[in-house]
Amino acid sequence: MSFLTVSHSTVYRYREPVQLGEHRLMFHPRASHDLRLIQTRLVITPQPTHLRWLHDSFDNSVVVATFDGSTSELRFESTVALEHFETTVLEYPLEEHARTYPFSYSDEDFPNLARALAQHYPAEGVAAWALQFLEPSDSTGTMAMLRAMTRGIRNQFTYVRRPEKGVQTPDETLRSKRGSCRDLAVLMMEAARSLGVASRFVSGYVYTPERSGLTGGGATHAWMQAYLPGAGWIDFDPTNSIIGNRNLIRVAVAWAPEYVLPLWGTYAGPPGAFLDMDVNVSVTEVTG
Repeated sequence: MSFLTVSHSTVYRYREPVQLGEHRLMFHPRASHDLRLIQTRLVITPQPTHLRWLHDSFDNSVVVATFDGSTSELRFESTVALEHFETTVLEYPLEEHARTYPFSYSDEDFPNLARALAQHYPAEGVAAWALQFLEPSDSTGTMAMLRAMTRGIRNQFTYVRRPEKGVQTPDETLRSKRGSCRDLAVLMMEAARSLGVASRFVSGYVYTPERSGLTGGGATHAWMQAYLPGAGWIDFDPTNSIIGNRNLIRVAVAWAPEYVLPLWGTYAGPPGAFLDMDVNVSVTEVTG
């Protein structure tokens, strides 16, 4: 158990005043049995004329802000204090039939997992690449396979921070041998799906204490989850070779990354009005 504070700020700057449209935020961590929210604070400048909260179809917490007037700077500042319980274990309590690969999902689970099993970036290269993590024998330990894939991505690919919007296709990541956390998460998610393992994309934050060797701090982070009968959704962070929720703070989940953008919105102004954007995230441990 640890007490953490997440500070997340995003600032948009414009060359001249613009009219702000609707903005939607996903900054609010998902409270659960392994994460308890203690205090939250959200400051938006200029102040919205209307602010509303909702849960989307994935039960993610979304804030919708609307504005009047014009501005040359838009600032979002979120501070969250939370209690984090690590659930990293050596052996997950998988049901007997799911301990070795291949396995099948029950008739009760399958309808809910259909989108988590469907590949969103069909590519033969990913399916072929995923086969290296299976044992030569007829059966492979399910967790052993996913652990090997998590470590394999960390060892075979170079992490880079990409400021560009969007996500590389898995084939692009395979060709370049490099990618951001979201690129590596999509690669593992699609590779697991190609093997029949239900997977989904996760957006959130990572706590990177000094000398931890972890990467992805200073910005939002991304990883994936696999659904395994008996254990449920398990976190896999291929960027840092983390299995379980150690140092990971979930904010939003979905079948694909475009559904969990931390912040998106519109503005009306002349071409070239947008100047720049600054994003800064810090996750610190509260002691004493």
